[in-house]
Amino acid sequence: MNDLRIGVLGYGLRGTLARTAHRPGGGARVTALADPDPAARAEAATAFPEATFSADHRKVIEDPDVDAVLVLTPDHTHAELTCQALRAGKATFVEKPLETTVEDCDRILRTAHETGTRLYVGHNMRHMPVVRLMRDLIRAGTVGEVKTVWVRHFVGYGGDWYFKDWHAERQYTTGLLLQKAAHDIDVLHWLAGGYARDVQAMGDLMVYGDNPHRRAPGEPKADDWYTKDGHWPPHTQRALNPVIDVEDVSLLNMRLDNGVLAAYQQCHFTPDYWRNYTVIGDAGRLENFGDGPGAEVKVWNTRRSTYRSEADETHAVPEAQDNAGHGGADPLLIDEFVRFVREGGRTDTSPVAARMAVAAGVQATASLRDGGRPRHVPAPEREVIDYFERGQA
Repeated sequence: MNDLRIGVLGYGLRGTLARTAHRPGGGARVTALADPDPAARAEAATAFPEATFSADHRKVIEDPDVDAVLVLTPDHTHAELTCQALRAGKATFVEKPLETTVEDCDRILRTAHETGTRLYVGHNMRHMPVVRLMRDLIRAGTVGEVKTVWVRHFVGYGGDWYFKDWHAERQYTTGLLLQKAAHDIDVLHWLAGGYARDVQAMGDLMVYGDNPHRRAPGEPKADDWYTKDGHWPPHTQRALNPVIDVEDVSLLNMRLDNGVLAAYQQCHFTPDYWRNYTVIGDAGRLENFGDGPGAEVKVWNTRRSTYRSEADETHAVPEAQDNAGHGGADPLLIDEFVRFVREGGRTDTSPVAARMAVAAGVQATASLRDGGRPRHVPAPEREVIDYFERGQA
């Protein structure tokens, strides 16, 4: 079988995904890459020495020797680039979030539907072992029927990852309750078996907004913008983005279309980085303790009691396939994408689910900036939903 020939748009922070996709002789290889930054192209040339390189994304999209395209550019560019690739007949992988507005998400879905070109959205958390274990336990009935889901996200490296570049600006992200939370909202939807229908949120810019140590407009990020064990406490951060107008802490309440009540909390100035999911059904509760090596999911479902650390069931989280990207999820994303391009059919990730995660984040951000006034989350057109539920057939 010949390798799938992949074109890459963007070689920034998610360039790791392009490197994961490059498997010469193993089913896929990167043959063309576009990035407007000469330094990025030079770095890519060392990873893909036989590929062609350009500053113009259209040369990759229009290349007859490219079978499929990875869109790894900043979020607010996804709609234009993805729609161009779909109209050119290139099966397209777009990195999460799908886009930064509901309108642009719907534009992408409509283009895929109208052209019949295959669209895949890289929500990698659906391939994380801890998430799949929780999903399997829920489907097996260990907690009964799901009634409520609570998610806490402690973003210990938030100052480095989200307040030193374009992520800090509303015009590029809408807000971190969309850009950062899209993953968790999608997982929450997946575990609960429904999509957010009504949302209400509160939040604030509590820490990084008061930090005066900003880069000058146009000044590039410092070489030491990220360190694993430095930049603590948060007020010691330096060289932040010139503009910071997104929230660094947020609280979101949701009612899903199946009646499940859910809550999500996100903080970007915690000392530790981890996610905690709690799923409560009418016959038990489960909770994850960690999501990497040695992580466990515990279940309480046999009796009532006061607090007890000893669960009724303890399930070890399976080891990831390897350590490449998001706990080993990225290689599984690429596996599924390559299979989908070649064979079609259903996938564990869903463009409609990706759109609904963005829609919930958009409406929650609007609520947050409007005194917490509740907002309704609109659904896409029924014809579009049906198309994707059929596996884009």
